[in-house]
Amino acid sequence: MRADTEWGSVPGLVRAAAEHYADVEAVVEGRTRITYAELGARVDRAAAACVANGLGPGDRVAVWAPNTLDWIVAALGAVSAGGVLVPLNTRFKGTEAADVLRRSGARLLFVTGTFLGTSYVASLRRAAGEGPGDGPLPGLPALERAVVFAEDAPAAFLTWKDFLASGEGVGPAEVRRRAAAVDGSHPSDIIFTSGTTGRPKGAVITHAQTLRAYDIWGDLAGLARGDRYLIVNPFFHTFGYKAGVIACLMRGATMIPQPVFNVTTVLANIAAERVSVLPGPPTLLQSLLDHPARDAHDLSALRLVVTGAAVVPLRLVERLRGELGVDTVLTAYGLSEAGGVVTMCRRGDDPTVIASTSGRAIPGTRVRVVDAEGRSVGPGTPGEVLVRGFNVMTGYYEDEAATAEVLTPDGWLRTGDVGVLDPAGNLRITDRLKDMFIVGGFNAYPAEIEQLLGLHPDVADVAVIGVPDARLGEVGRAYVVRRPGALVTADDLIAWSRREMANYKVPRTVEFVAELPRNASGKVVKGALRERVTG
Repeated sequence: MRADTEWGSVPGLVRAAAEHYADVEAVVEGRTRITYAELGARVDRAAAACVANGLGPGDRVAVWAPNTLDWIVAALGAVSAGGVLVPLNTRFKGTEAADVLRRSGARLLFVTGTFLGTSYVASLRRAAGEGPGDGPLPGLPALERAVVFAEDAPAAFLTWKDFLASGEGVGPAEVRRRAAAVDGSHPSDIIFTSGTTGRPKGAVITHAQTLRAYDIWGDLAGLARGDRYLIVNPFFHTFGYKAGVIACLMRGATMIPQPVFNVTTVLANIAAERVSVLPGPPTLLQSLLDHPARDAHDLSALRLVVTGAAVVPLRLVERLRGELGVDTVLTAYGLSEAGGVVTMCRRGDDPTVIASTSGRAIPGTRVRVVDAEGRSVGPGTPGEVLVRGFNVMTGYYEDEAATAEVLTPDGWLRTGDVGVLDPAGNLRITDRLKDMFIVGGFNAYPAEIEQLLGLHPDVADVAVIGVPDARLGEVGRAYVVRRPGALVTADDLIAWSRREMANYKVPRTVEFVAELPRNASGKVVKGALRERVTG
């Protein structure tokens, strides 16, 4: 039976997990350990509070907080009451968060207290504290309730404890009725894009799409009951929420949320909690492998790693298998507009396939690569990646113009990514269309150049952008993070590049940096690098 019909909706999945995996440990957070039965009870209590506070079917509910048990309970409770989840990027400033809250028309907000030294409530009050509304943030008139994950809350806000207590008058029958009324065709969430290339837009995904996609993800990854899953990927991203929370609910795996990426904490968690599953970007995995205290931790339980990016060095895959003994290393490709997953490697794929591609289209989807005129190109030829299938979003929330730009009349999603298919159908993402630059008439793809530069033994991390050039139009500039102790110079790297790649790909300048600017999803923010050039 297909997942979207078996569970029907995310609330149906939560209830099924609470029953089927009742005694299995569901979430571990410090000293707090709860079973799936206990998680189900907490979600029901949160759903009751949502109903008591006037949340109606289809109302948007935002969560602006790091990975915690409270995030999981609040989000699943809101969705179980019929709400549509709007996760907010924890890297947002107050004005950016207020913009998404305003555009989504969120009626209920869950927000962390102080995180990484910043008061999220204070930043929101500065951004939206004045306006025509009479709710907690007058500048957001649609917002009726704001709940703080803290012991104290300012006037007009509720603490998490008081919010939960407010639902005590709503009985279990009403909670079940509201959950049962949620249909697979209803929106389950609106995931706002990361905004590395412009203003974030909200991709609307249904319950049925979510369930079907992450049942497939769990099958291809081999996620199983009893797995212990360290969720470092942020919950506001599909990689954290859906490939994390939703996938664990489906398989009865234990969730271990980590609020902030810190490699020392990752190592400690893997050892102490016998973590077996660790998805994350290549930078996370690289820093784990290179940590000087790695050998002091028992990492032997780790058996499954899933990563995804344009650049996954082959030696990273080999080191995970050889040095850590990880049985399964997989790469995947997805985007919010396609529910977070489009292609995925299969267990048993050759390491070179896993390192050099993002695998093949998942069941129920098709992938094409087309030229500028929309014509399909053959294997080995780069072009824009198009996707069609059950996982493609219904559209951008209340933005018909932006939707029309990316969804063709016959249902293909224009991803804006440049990729190449091999004869077996494996997809290699080479870049974003907007990141490509032209050197003397030749198309240069930064991700391809980054992958080559990443082979240099002294390069720990690298990003390439195109910069203006009087003779060639544009040329490459590389921003490089050296490996500890490395003394490689810009001239060394440029000379090495001339030996290793075509001349038009060779960066003309190299700038060494302590770290690359990344968003909370691990993507390099190329715009920040371009600003260094333009000033």
